[in-house]
Amino acid sequence: MIVLGLDTSTRMTTCAVMEDEILLGEFSLSLDMSHSEALVPMIEELMNNLDLKLSDMDGFAVSTGPGSFTGLRIGLATAKGFAHVTGKPIVGVSSLQVLADNMYGHSVVIPMMDARRDRVFTAIYTMENNQWETLLEPDAIEVENLIEMIHDSYEKVILVGDGATKYKKEFSDRLAGKALFAPGTLNLSRASSVCRLGMLRLQRGESDDMFTLAPDYLRDSQAQRMMNKKR
Repeated sequence: MIVLGLDTSTRMTTCAVMEDEILLGEFSLSLDMSHSEALVPMIEELMNNLDLKLSDMDGFAVSTGPGSFTGLRIGLATAKGFAHVTGKPIVGVSSLQVLADNMYGHSVVIPMMDARRDRVFTAIYTMENNQWETLLEPDAIEVENLIEMIHDSYEKVILVGDGATKYKKEFSDRLAGKALFAPGTLNLSRASSVCRLGMLRLQRGESDDMFTLAPDYLRDSQAQRMMNKKR
């Protein structure tokens, strides 16, 4: 099975192709250009280097959020377009689980994405039989509340993502001996993880409806919040 994976949930634009358990290629860039400028040319370059076409893919996997509102829409629109043109299935995967997958093999992993105002988008996962099990569903949580939750419930956790980097001092001060931090190279989303997680779903015979698959923002956009405030 060959899968193309895309992630535009953060500043990082990343795409990858995997065949079964083998990573054929991956491109990742963190630049001051928009995902709309970088993503499609990056995919074209990757496919040309691998001498593959979209029609060679058995399916497409894309991160569905949380994350950048604009980035998520671009990634989903691109993956949906590919699925529509080729008639191949599409699956969405959580951006938080994609981050957690960087820490494959660790017992309790807490991915965090900065949600501003002392909050993070987060979830809690544990590895059971080489599969991620969800201990806490994705949510937007105040950092203080997350620290208390970890302190009261877990002996050892590993924190990953830009939220872990931004609030490293707070977690270190309050969770000394309990919290480990992923190295900088693993704090970024990777499309290869999107491929792996998406492939697991496709191998189970799962797929999403390209017409109803939507971003999981975990909060209203700024425009929607302003509209709600006016109302």
